[in-house]
Amino acid sequence: MKAAVYYENGPPDVLKYEDVLDPACHPKGVVIRVLAVSIEGGDTLNRWRGALVNHPHIVGYQAAGEIIEVGREVAHLKLGQKVATVDAFGSHAERRAVPARNCWPIPDGFDPRLAAVIPVAFGTAHDCLFEFGRLKAGETVLIQAGASGVGLAAIQLAKRAKAAVLATASSDARLERLKAYGLDHGINYKESQVPQAVMKLTDNKGVNLVVDSVGGSTLQGSLLSLGYRGRVSMVGQAGRQPMVVDVGSLMAGNRSLTGVFLGAEIMSDRAHGMIQTLIEEAARGEFEVVIDREFLLSEAAAAHAYIESRQAVGRVLLIP
Repeated sequence: MKAAVYYENGPPDVLKYEDVLDPACHPKGVVIRVLAVSIEGGDTLNRWRGALVNHPHIVGYQAAGEIIEVGREVAHLKLGQKVATVDAFGSHAERRAVPARNCWPIPDGFDPRLAAVIPVAFGTAHDCLFEFGRLKAGETVLIQAGASGVGLAAIQLAKRAKAAVLATASSDARLERLKAYGLDHGINYKESQVPQAVMKLTDNKGVNLVVDSVGGSTLQGSLLSLGYRGRVSMVGQAGRQPMVVDVGSLMAGNRSLTGVFLGAEIMSDRAHGMIQTLIEEAARGEFEVVIDREFLLSEAAAAHAYIESRQAVGRVLLIP
């Protein structure tokens, strides 16, 4: 099969399009013919500095496809069924082997390209908002990097929960596009100091919750944007800067900072069921899965470079 591989960590151009061996099917797993790869922020971070599990390494958390082989111990999945999948690596390829537990059936008629995006982005957003963020109707939430996959998911899910939604992005044009998904107030972080802008928009009350997938210096701004008993769900390091924060700023307002990692619980019954529900809700049109651009699998290096240019609004896909 063909795959996007690399032999060393580095910038996008370490990705090569090569022939590799087809994956073997585990007795408790399946093999899918990949129809769409959703490139996650963690994929670019792993390419940059993550461990190379294989040589060459095939990066990638998330892909949707059609089951072409079923392990002998798997009873609930069948040949020809379309599923969304998540695993630690291996998505950037024409075929992918995953444990059966790492699969979510795609409802009939729902586009696998859209389903490919949901488990990580929407599952992460849901956990940040509700499981760990404890968001309630009537509260105000700030979504850092609102145009990202997690950001767009969080905007829609928070608005559906009847919260007031603020978000940051790198340009007024990107913020304008987010209004269609439920954004109430946008903050251009290149032109404004985010905490000061938040306080102005909230009459100096601050927000109840921040979803921060950027980390680095942005995280301190998230803490300073909180109101009394405000919470931050910290879920990534897209900014690739050291995590340096003044945790003392949490005390005076009884504020809290919680790290969120969907991968730690993604195979639990709770998280697995939550993701399946999100896929079914998307199939019913209850929210929109936003795809910014599609690239061929052979163009994986260009796709990673495009993501890192921070032009995208929504997810970027690879199509084998």
